[in-house]
Amino acid sequence: MQTISIGELQKNVGILSNLTDTLVIRDKRKNKDIAIVNPVKDTQPSRNVVDELAGKFSKYARNVDSTKSFKEIKEEAMMTAMKEKYGFPD
Repeated sequence: MQTISIGELQKNVGILSNLTDTLVIRDKRKNKDIAIVNPVKDTQPSRNVVDELAGKFSKYARNVDSTKSFKEIKEEAMMTAMKEKYGFPD
């Protein structure tokens, strides 16, 4: 387990991308541990980041037309969710 300060992390964020062991982030002024960061064990390049970050809305994120603006996509997803929630017809 490695220990680094907040300042070291701010200077070199690349530490997180090459993480192989558990990392403890420590505030040297207050002498307290702030966070414990564990490396990701399952790194599959084929994993879809959109589905992973969308969480419960992932089924709406899959059917998105990439030529539309973010505002249009957001409105469509909200309308679809509201139709399902309140039972509005299509």
